[in-house]
Amino acid sequence: MAQKPSIPKGTRDFSTQEMARRNYIFDTIREVFRLYGFNPIETPSMENLSTLMGKYGEEGDKLLFKILNSGDYLAKANGEHLDARDSVKLTSSISEKGLRYDLTVPFARYVVQHRGELQMPFKRYQIQPVWRADRPQRGRYREFYQCDADVVGSTSLINEIELIKLIDDVFTRLRVPVTIKLNNRKVLAGIAEVIGAPDKMMDITVAIDKIDKIGLEKVNEELLERGLSRTGVEKLTPILKIDGPIIERLDQLGGILAESEIGTLGVKELREVIAGVERLGLNAELELDVSLARGLNYYTGTIIEVKARGVEMGSITGGGRYDNLTGVFGMPGLSGVGISFGADRIYDVLNTLNLYPEDTLQSTRVMLANLGDEEASLSMQLLKTARAEGVAAEIYPDQTKLQKQMKWANERNIPFVAIVGEQELADGTITIKDMATGRQETVPQAEFLSHLK
Repeated sequence: MAQKPSIPKGTRDFSTQEMARRNYIFDTIREVFRLYGFNPIETPSMENLSTLMGKYGEEGDKLLFKILNSGDYLAKANGEHLDARDSVKLTSSISEKGLRYDLTVPFARYVVQHRGELQMPFKRYQIQPVWRADRPQRGRYREFYQCDADVVGSTSLINEIELIKLIDDVFTRLRVPVTIKLNNRKVLAGIAEVIGAPDKMMDITVAIDKIDKIGLEKVNEELLERGLSRTGVEKLTPILKIDGPIIERLDQLGGILAESEIGTLGVKELREVIAGVERLGLNAELELDVSLARGLNYYTGTIIEVKARGVEMGSITGGGRYDNLTGVFGMPGLSGVGISFGADRIYDVLNTLNLYPEDTLQSTRVMLANLGDEEASLSMQLLKTARAEGVAAEIYPDQTKLQKQMKWANERNIPFVAIVGEQELADGTITIKDMATGRQETVPQAEFLSHLK
């Protein structure tokens, strides 16, 4: 017996119904991107590993999918590393490319490669799949879509304010209640200074970024394992527990970081961003989260993370300011800020909360029944007229029992079925059945479209 086909863990097939729902999400996000002045680009699914490695921190590098070199990939393999089964060192000699981990680093590469063609500030959006060699679980996949918007070539905090409002507009349209969490990497650098561990900045951010997943106690254990002193951990703990309204949290943070120049700057930037957003007004909740780190090395300023309220799910949107991401590609000093919507997690949230509009699954407005050659010929003419007016219409291809055709239309959520039978052919009429109510009405063929509309 032939083995039943399957797909890799962490990937999914999507049915026509599921694709209708996913396209609703993509279309909503794309419409808001355009509303805010972002234009689309695309980059290849694979990038040179030299482009990807070292941009996502220690954890991220482990999650890159590497692609074996074409042909005899062992031809240039380092024999010593092969014999020692040292997969880390061996990779560079058998793999030169990898699947993209996100859309931000490829975008930075794109900006540097095409810098002579771009007008700064440059605003782009990108909706494409990315891949991570992660352990599959609910809300975490190995292949998933990101929907990114970035602005490069400007240091203005207006960009952060605009992106936060853009996030709010998207989730308002999708009717998802969310909390938008904010922090600043300068604040985190300041915290590392005031607890006496400025050299442990990266270790601190990697650890505290897991606080929602593993809790403060486990985070403290990891910090000790990473070499932070017990005194440093004791100083850090109350900072991570800062509570109260957002302005009170800022005031507490400002006091704690008063002796840190970089930390004070981070608080100042947060005040400006929060004040700007509050002037515009948000439907979302806005929260200052001192533990928010977003463990990617390239963030340098504001960091953003979005959680859906009432659903057990990780972040569904994230992003932040990066002041020198393009520097690693030979273009230093170009600041940027961006956000990324996790379309697959948003899809799961909308499924959980059942927030899709009723007409999401309707692609065809009317199906014309097929009751004979002459009847089908007239129906085809009516199809042509309907489509010319922008009405999605189709004909059942086979001449079979009307009951079977009706069942097919009903299962596909087609709201109307139009019938041209022998009597309608003779009278110049058409019978239209509303599949939701079961009501039928016979009208002149000339009124076919107006009746549907």
